[in-house]
Amino acid sequence: MLDLFIDYLLLEKGLSINTLLAYRRDLEKFTAFLNNRNIKLEEATTNDIKLFLQELARELKPASVARTLAAVRSFYKYLLREKLVAQNPASDVDGPKLGLKLPEILSYEEIDRLLQAPNLSSWEGVRDRAMLELLYATGLRVSELINLELSNLYFEARYVRIFGKGAKTRLVPFGEVAAHYLENYLSLRTQQKVNTQKLFITRRGKEFTRQGFWKMLKRYGQKAGLQKNLTPHLIRHTFATHLLENGADLRIVQELLGHSFIETTQIYTHLTAKKLREVFRKAHPRA
Repeated sequence: MLDLFIDYLLLEKGLSINTLLAYRRDLEKFTAFLNNRNIKLEEATTNDIKLFLQELARELKPASVARTLAAVRSFYKYLLREKLVAQNPASDVDGPKLGLKLPEILSYEEIDRLLQAPNLSSWEGVRDRAMLELLYATGLRVSELINLELSNLYFEARYVRIFGKGAKTRLVPFGEVAAHYLENYLSLRTQQKVNTQKLFITRRGKEFTRQGFWKMLKRYGQKAGLQKNLTPHLIRHTFATHLLENGADLRIVQELLGHSFIETTQIYTHLTAKKLREVFRKAHPRA
Protein backbone atom coordinates (compact mmCIF):
# COMPACT_ATOMS: atom_id res chain seq x y z
CA MET A 1 0.00 0.00 0.00
CA LEU A 2 2.88 2.33 0.75
CA ASP A 3 4.35 1.89 -2.74
CA LEU A 4 0.97 2.67 -4.31
CA PHE A 5 0.67 5.80 -2.17
CA ILE A 6 4.13 7.02 -3.17
CA ASP A 7 3.28 6.40 -6.85
CA TYR A 8 0.08 8.39 -6.35
CA LEU A 9 2.01 11.33 -4.85
CA LEU A 10 4.46 11.26 -7.73
CA LEU A 11 2.04 10.84 -10.63
CA GLU A 12 -1.04 12.72 -9.43
CA LYS A 13 0.32 15.24 -6.93
CA GLY A 14 3.62 15.86 -8.70
CA LEU A 15 5.64 16.03 -5.47
CA SER A 16 9.41 16.34 -5.66
CA ILE A 17 11.71 13.33 -5.19
CA ASN A 18 13.05 14.76 -1.92
CA THR A 19 9.52 15.12 -0.53
CA LEU A 20 8.64 11.59 -1.62
CA LEU A 21 11.73 10.18 0.08
CA ALA A 22 10.88 12.05 3.29
CA TYR A 23 7.29 10.76 3.20
CA ARG A 24 8.49 7.20 2.64
CA ARG A 25 10.91 7.37 5.58
CA ASP A 26 8.24 8.83 7.85
CA LEU A 27 5.65 6.23 6.90
CA GLU A 28 8.11 3.35 7.21
CA LYS A 29 8.72 4.47 10.80
CA PHE A 30 4.97 4.57 11.39
CA THR A 31 4.30 1.11 9.94
CA ALA A 32 7.24 -0.31 11.95
CA PHE A 33 5.73 1.23 15.10
CA LEU A 34 2.40 -0.49 14.37
CA ASN A 35 4.02 -3.83 13.47
CA ASN A 36 5.96 -3.89 16.75
CA ARG A 37 2.61 -3.67 18.55
CA ASN A 38 0.80 -6.12 16.25
CA ILE A 39 -1.55 -3.37 15.10
CA LYS A 40 -2.86 -3.51 11.54
CA LEU A 41 -2.79 -0.30 9.52
CA GLU A 42 -6.57 -0.31 9.14
CA GLU A 43 -7.07 -0.87 12.88
CA ALA A 44 -4.85 1.96 14.17
CA THR A 45 -6.62 4.46 16.39
CA THR A 46 -6.13 8.15 17.08
CA ASN A 47 -4.48 7.18 20.38
CA ASP A 48 -2.00 4.91 18.55
CA ILE A 49 -0.92 7.82 16.38
CA LYS A 50 -0.55 10.09 19.40
CA LEU A 51 1.70 7.50 21.08
CA PHE A 52 3.76 7.23 17.89
CA LEU A 53 4.24 11.00 17.77
CA GLN A 54 5.19 11.06 21.46
CA GLU A 55 7.95 8.54 20.74
CA LEU A 56 9.20 10.62 17.82
CA ALA A 57 9.20 13.78 19.93
CA ARG A 58 11.89 12.27 22.20
CA GLU A 59 14.36 12.23 19.30
CA LEU A 60 13.13 14.66 16.64
CA LYS A 61 12.53 18.39 16.44
CA PRO A 62 8.92 19.63 16.41
CA ALA A 63 9.13 20.48 12.69
CA SER A 64 10.11 16.87 11.86
CA VAL A 65 7.29 15.50 14.02
CA ALA A 66 4.83 17.85 12.28
CA ARG A 67 6.02 16.67 8.87
CA THR A 68 5.60 13.03 9.92
CA LEU A 69 2.04 13.72 11.08
CA ALA A 70 1.31 15.37 7.73
CA ALA A 71 2.59 12.24 5.96
CA VAL A 72 0.43 9.93 8.11
CA ARG A 73 -2.65 12.12 7.58
CA SER A 74 -2.09 12.17 3.84
CA PHE A 75 -1.54 8.40 3.75
CA TYR A 76 -4.80 7.67 5.57
CA LYS A 77 -6.64 10.18 3.41
CA TYR A 78 -5.47 8.23 0.37
CA LEU A 79 -6.42 4.88 1.94
CA LEU A 80 -9.86 6.24 2.81
CA ARG A 81 -10.34 7.44 -0.76
CA GLU A 82 -9.40 3.98 -2.04
CA LYS A 83 -11.81 2.42 0.52
CA LEU A 84 -8.93 0.50 2.15
CA VAL A 85 -9.76 1.89 5.61
CA ALA A 86 -13.02 2.98 7.22
CA GLN A 87 -11.74 6.23 8.74
CA ASN A 88 -8.75 8.55 9.03
CA PRO A 89 -7.50 8.22 12.64
CA ALA A 90 -4.95 11.01 12.08
CA SER A 91 -7.47 13.68 11.15
CA ASP A 92 -8.13 14.72 14.77
CA VAL A 93 -4.53 14.54 15.98
CA ASP A 94 -2.98 17.90 16.83
CA GLY A 95 0.59 18.46 15.76
CA PRO A 96 3.32 20.08 17.86
CA LYS A 97 3.23 23.84 18.21
CA LEU A 98 5.85 25.40 15.98
CA GLY A 99 7.39 28.74 16.76
CA LEU A 100 7.55 31.11 13.80
CA LYS A 101 11.16 30.98 12.62
CA LEU A 102 11.80 33.90 10.32
CA PRO A 103 14.33 33.25 7.55
CA GLU A 104 17.50 35.31 7.68
CA ILE A 105 18.06 37.75 4.80
CA LEU A 106 20.75 40.10 3.53
CA SER A 107 20.33 43.85 3.71
CA TYR A 108 20.51 45.94 0.53
CA GLU A 109 24.08 46.91 1.42
CA GLU A 110 25.08 43.30 2.13
CA ILE A 111 23.68 41.91 -1.12
CA ASP A 112 25.44 44.70 -3.01
CA ARG A 113 28.77 43.76 -1.40
CA LEU A 114 28.24 40.11 -2.29
CA LEU A 115 27.38 40.86 -5.92
CA GLN A 116 30.49 42.99 -6.32
CA ALA A 117 32.83 40.37 -4.81
CA PRO A 118 33.77 38.48 -8.04
CA ASN A 119 36.88 39.67 -9.90
CA LEU A 120 35.64 40.66 -13.36
CA SER A 121 39.13 40.47 -14.85
CA SER A 122 38.96 36.65 -14.70
CA TRP A 123 36.80 34.21 -16.70
CA GLU A 124 35.44 32.64 -13.52
CA GLY A 125 34.71 36.04 -12.02
CA VAL A 126 32.59 37.05 -15.03
CA ARG A 127 30.64 33.78 -14.79
CA ASP A 128 30.23 34.04 -11.03
CA ARG A 129 28.95 37.62 -11.23
CA ALA A 130 26.38 36.52 -13.83
CA MET A 131 25.26 33.62 -11.62
CA LEU A 132 24.93 35.78 -8.51
CA GLU A 133 23.11 38.56 -10.35
CA LEU A 134 20.67 36.08 -11.91
CA LEU A 135 20.10 34.35 -8.57
CA TYR A 136 19.23 37.62 -6.83
CA ALA A 137 17.18 38.84 -9.83
CA THR A 138 15.02 35.70 -9.98
CA GLY A 139 15.04 34.02 -6.56
CA LEU A 140 15.73 30.62 -8.11
CA ARG A 141 16.52 27.53 -6.09
CA VAL A 142 20.16 26.51 -6.52
CA SER A 143 19.12 23.33 -8.37
CA GLU A 144 17.08 25.44 -10.78
CA LEU A 145 19.99 27.80 -11.37
CA ILE A 146 22.62 25.19 -12.16
CA ASN A 147 20.21 23.14 -14.29
CA LEU A 148 19.32 26.07 -16.54
CA GLU A 149 20.02 25.31 -20.19
CA LEU A 150 20.66 27.75 -23.00
CA SER A 151 17.22 26.95 -24.41
CA ASN A 152 15.64 28.07 -21.09
CA LEU A 153 17.10 31.56 -21.45
CA TYR A 154 15.00 34.04 -23.42
CA PHE A 155 17.54 36.83 -23.38
CA GLU A 156 15.78 39.42 -25.54
CA ALA A 157 12.51 38.99 -23.63
CA ARG A 158 14.43 39.04 -20.31
CA TYR A 159 13.07 35.90 -18.69
CA VAL A 160 14.02 32.31 -17.93
CA ARG A 161 11.83 29.22 -18.14
CA ILE A 162 12.12 27.15 -14.98
CA PHE A 163 11.24 23.49 -14.51
CA GLY A 164 10.77 23.47 -10.76
CA LYS A 165 9.50 21.20 -8.00
CA GLY A 166 6.80 18.72 -8.92
CA ALA A 167 7.53 19.13 -12.66
CA LYS A 168 5.93 22.58 -12.60
CA THR A 169 7.00 25.13 -15.21
CA ARG A 170 7.12 28.86 -14.60
CA LEU A 171 8.48 31.96 -16.32
CA VAL A 172 10.62 34.29 -14.24
CA PRO A 173 11.73 37.72 -15.51
CA PHE A 174 15.11 39.31 -14.85
CA GLY A 175 16.19 42.94 -15.12
CA GLU A 176 18.72 44.94 -17.09
CA VAL A 177 21.50 44.61 -14.53
CA ALA A 178 21.39 40.81 -14.60
CA ALA A 179 21.09 40.96 -18.40
CA HIS A 180 24.28 43.04 -18.62
CA TYR A 181 26.35 40.52 -16.67
CA LEU A 182 24.74 37.57 -18.45
CA GLU A 183 25.68 39.10 -21.79
CA ASN A 184 29.30 39.49 -20.64
CA TYR A 185 29.37 35.85 -19.57
CA LEU A 186 27.71 34.53 -22.73
CA SER A 187 30.30 36.26 -24.90
CA LEU A 188 33.02 34.32 -23.05
CA ARG A 189 31.06 31.06 -23.01
CA THR A 190 30.85 30.99 -26.81
CA GLN A 191 34.65 30.93 -26.94
CA GLN A 192 34.83 27.74 -24.85
CA LYS A 193 34.87 24.18 -26.10
CA VAL A 194 31.62 22.99 -24.56
CA ASN A 195 29.98 19.55 -24.43
CA THR A 196 26.85 20.52 -22.50
CA GLN A 197 23.77 22.67 -23.05
CA LYS A 198 23.85 23.89 -19.45
CA LEU A 199 23.98 27.68 -19.25
CA PHE A 200 26.61 27.85 -16.53
CA ILE A 201 29.78 25.82 -17.04
CA THR A 202 33.29 25.46 -15.67
CA ARG A 203 36.36 26.89 -17.37
CA ARG A 204 36.91 23.45 -18.91
CA GLY A 205 33.44 23.38 -20.44
CA LYS A 206 31.94 20.96 -17.92
CA GLU A 207 28.63 21.30 -16.08
CA PHE A 208 28.71 23.50 -12.97
CA THR A 209 27.74 21.50 -9.88
CA ARG A 210 25.61 22.33 -6.87
CA GLN A 211 28.60 21.75 -4.59
CA GLY A 212 30.74 24.03 -6.74
CA PHE A 213 28.19 26.82 -6.39
CA TRP A 214 28.01 26.42 -2.60
CA LYS A 215 31.80 26.68 -2.33
CA MET A 216 31.84 29.71 -4.62
CA LEU A 217 29.13 31.43 -2.59
CA LYS A 218 30.95 30.82 0.70
CA ARG A 219 34.17 32.20 -0.78
CA TYR A 220 32.53 35.41 -1.96
CA GLY A 221 30.68 35.77 1.33
CA GLN A 222 33.99 35.76 3.16
CA LYS A 223 35.49 38.19 0.65
CA ALA A 224 32.52 40.54 1.14
CA GLY A 225 32.95 40.36 4.93
CA LEU A 226 29.48 38.89 5.53
CA GLN A 227 29.00 37.38 8.98
CA LYS A 228 25.81 35.48 8.13
CA ASN A 229 25.57 31.81 7.19
CA LEU A 230 25.47 32.37 3.45
CA THR A 231 23.46 29.82 1.43
CA PRO A 232 21.70 29.93 -1.95
CA HIS A 233 18.37 29.85 -0.10
CA LEU A 234 19.38 32.95 1.84
CA ILE A 235 19.59 34.79 -1.50
CA ARG A 236 16.13 33.42 -2.37
CA HIS A 237 14.76 34.72 0.95
CA THR A 238 16.39 38.08 0.27
CA PHE A 239 14.88 38.27 -3.23
CA ALA A 240 11.34 37.66 -1.91
CA THR A 241 11.63 40.03 1.04
CA HIS A 242 13.08 42.89 -1.01
CA LEU A 243 10.24 42.51 -3.53
CA LEU A 244 7.58 42.73 -0.81
CA GLU A 245 9.33 45.66 0.88
CA ASN A 246 9.10 47.53 -2.39
CA GLY A 247 5.38 46.91 -2.90
CA ALA A 248 5.19 43.63 -4.84
CA ASP A 249 1.93 41.69 -4.55
CA LEU A 250 2.17 38.52 -2.45
CA ARG A 251 0.55 36.40 -5.18
CA ILE A 252 3.12 37.59 -7.72
CA VAL A 253 5.96 36.69 -5.35
CA GLN A 254 4.35 33.26 -4.85
CA GLU A 255 4.32 32.74 -8.61
CA LEU A 256 7.93 33.88 -9.04
CA LEU A 257 9.14 31.57 -6.27
CA GLY A 258 7.14 28.62 -7.60
CA HIS A 259 5.34 28.02 -4.29
CA SER A 260 2.29 25.77 -4.53
CA PHE A 261 0.63 27.35 -1.50
CA ILE A 262 0.33 31.02 -0.55
CA GLU A 263 0.97 30.05 3.10
CA THR A 264 4.57 29.18 2.18
CA THR A 265 5.10 32.67 0.79
CA GLN A 266 3.40 34.45 3.70
CA ILE A 267 6.45 33.91 5.93
CA TYR A 268 8.04 36.84 4.09
CA THR A 269 5.24 39.19 5.12
CA HIS A 270 6.34 38.65 8.72
CA LEU A 271 9.81 39.84 7.77
CA THR A 272 8.51 43.03 6.18
CA ALA A 273 6.19 43.63 9.15
CA LYS A 274 9.18 43.25 11.46
CA LYS A 275 11.08 45.89 9.50
CA LEU A 276 8.08 48.23 9.58
CA ARG A 277 7.92 47.91 13.37
CA GLU A 278 11.64 48.71 13.63
CA VAL A 279 11.22 51.81 11.44
CA PHE A 280 8.19 52.89 13.51
CA ARG A 281 10.05 52.51 16.80
CA LYS A 282 12.98 54.57 15.50
CA ALA A 283 10.97 57.27 13.74
CA HIS A 284 7.74 57.82 15.67
CA PRO A 285 7.91 60.23 18.64
CA ARG A 286 5.43 58.11 20.64
CA ALA A 287 6.74 54.69 19.71
